[in-house]
Amino acid sequence: MPNSKITAALFLAGVMALAGCKIVKTPSAEEAAEAASGGFNPDRMVAEIWDSKVIPYLDRKAGPFSEVAALAANNPETAGAKYGHKEKQGSAPWTFAARLSGTIVKAETKSRSAYVEVDADGDSKADARVQIGPAIRGTAIRDSLDFVNFNEFKNQIEWAQYGKAFNTHVNGLVLEKLSRNGLVGKKLEAVGAYPLPAKGQLPLFVPARLTVDG
Repeated sequence: MPNSKITAALFLAGVMALAGCKIVKTPSAEEAAEAASGGFNPDRMVAEIWDSKVIPYLDRKAGPFSEVAALAANNPETAGAKYGHKEKQGSAPWTFAARLSGTIVKAETKSRSAYVEVDADGDSKADARVQIGPAIRGTAIRDSLDFVNFNEFKNQIEWAQYGKAFNTHVNGLVLEKLSRNGLVGKKLEAVGAYPLPAKGQLPLFVPARLTVDG
């Protein structure tokens, strides 16, 4: 067979071989993790409901912080029925949705669990501690929502990962953009949630929306 015919035959064979090949996309780290967990992706789950369900719910449920805190201190059950939520199973405390407005009187911004303390009633004393990340303690946003519950998840590990995903989302969406300089004396406005604190402890508030002015 002449060389030209051999070359043409080899080329045709290569084309036919390629036509039978399937190009496999290399999965991203997120896709690989989701596949390994059987399709469970808490970060995506939170992102999908944040604007459509989480923020509207908190806007509806949240009361003025001073009102919520006063009622919760005297009658947690009544405050919970009006402003809060807790899982029916287990011994979880009430978690309250609140609208916080006040002046920052203290700022701790050097640790990963940074926070500011806010005077909400004008007496120059802190009434709430607002977490500003990047590390956020607890799962107050998840626990304040009455449309999610533990029974929808495979186990305690998934439930915990789901709670952490809310913190990760609010940190990336809101808290990372907050300037850490000269916070004391500035006005803070926030909508978020906090669990019923132990007696004598400041409420540990997790903001879903946050603005600092002045």
